[in-house]
Amino acid sequence: MTVAIAKNSVVSLNYELFDADGALIERTDEPITYLHGGYDGIFPLVEEALHGKLVGDTLSVRMAPDDAFGEYDAELIRVEPRDLFPGNVKVGMQFEGSPQGSNHPTLYTVTDVTDDQVVVDANHPLAGKTLEFKCTVTAVRGATAEEVRHGHVHGPGGHHH
Repeated sequence: MTVAIAKNSVVSLNYELFDADGALIERTDEPITYLHGGYDGIFPLVEEALHGKLVGDTLSVRMAPDDAFGEYDAELIRVEPRDLFPGNVKVGMQFEGSPQGSNHPTLYTVTDVTDDQVVVDANHPLAGKTLEFKCTVTAVRGATAEEVRHGHVHGPGGHHH
């Protein structure tokens, strides 16, 4: 029996993510699995395009920054005193911190280190970029009642409690 992707389907797919120039950014080695139907398991634009697809179908979705990781926000860059960081701090390291006036932890990536300062950026590394998401559907099944209740996939390829 052929099952089309619909709300409350568990969908598995292989994907490749490219930048606007066609350079490969990321590729899956194993299929990813998500709960279809507005549970924030995949980019909404990709989810919309996958609706009604079958196992074996392929798809290519071009996503503007607002459809992917958002626009780049210069307000998310902070310059901090060097002595707040470990001695071995280097570009590319990541630290968790809370922006002023917020209790929500944010992931910051070190973008520059000088003798007296460290520049950190809370933008996602792909913020501000147009991306191409290409995928092949590898499996589709109905979600269990528990998966729907929890809003995510359980078992192989999904979340384990």
